[in-house]
Amino acid sequence: MKALVIDDEELARKRVLNLLEDVQEIEVIGECSNGRTAIERINSEKPDLIFLDINMKDMNGFEVLKKVDISPKPVVIFVTAYDNYALKAFDVEAFDFLLKPFKDDRFFKTISKVLNTTRNEADRNFEKRMVEFFHEYSKGGIRLNSVSKIPVKQGNKTALVDPADILYIQASGYYAEIFANDKKYVLRESLNNLAEILDSNIFIRIHRSTIANLNYVKEIIHSDYSEIDAKMTDGELLHISKSHKKEFLEKIGI
Repeated sequence: MKALVIDDEELARKRVLNLLEDVQEIEVIGECSNGRTAIERINSEKPDLIFLDINMKDMNGFEVLKKVDISPKPVVIFVTAYDNYALKAFDVEAFDFLLKPFKDDRFFKTISKVLNTTRNEADRNFEKRMVEFFHEYSKGGIRLNSVSKIPVKQGNKTALVDPADILYIQASGYYAEIFANDKKYVLRESLNNLAEILDSNIFIRIHRSTIANLNYVKEIIHSDYSEIDAKMTDGELLHISKSHKKEFLEKIGI
């Protein structure tokens, strides 16, 4: 069985790779540090098994799976450091999840289940598993486009940020800065992933590095060369890129 390890954190990849050295039935054919490379390698090398990080900087694991175009499909083991997807609340038998940091015995339990599932069974049940996954995901109280709270770790505490209080979110290197009611929260998360779990009717991408809550847009400032900026209720001026201008104006009814 050929396996590919996909995670944007090097230490996380090495952890899985080291554990796989003790599994003779699995041959590791490589590792990927981002979603774009993962899609190319999955489609070209056709692994039997992939360890897929849900949260990566360029895209999330669901986006990767949407662009996988091979048959039979690989067996997917999701790996994540975040429990805000309610992964503890359910267990879809044909998929599995490793919640970082996971113990060795939990890893090998997952491997045992994979090795006892034939390729034909995995391929035949792939679409069914996807439907079951999203059904259980919704039952867990969190849907892809409607999250109730965003957990942000702060030392020995975890702040639960209400999306309704968020004015805007800006990318800052590998982190996202969430501006909410005179407070700023820093979260190691990509804007792509945050856009997936926020209400798309309210939160809109206005720039590759900015998501804005339309409820907090106070004014639209028109400048030269047909460029526009959004003035937020806190006084911050956010630039709207040309590629997002049309969608933004349509959303606010202009």
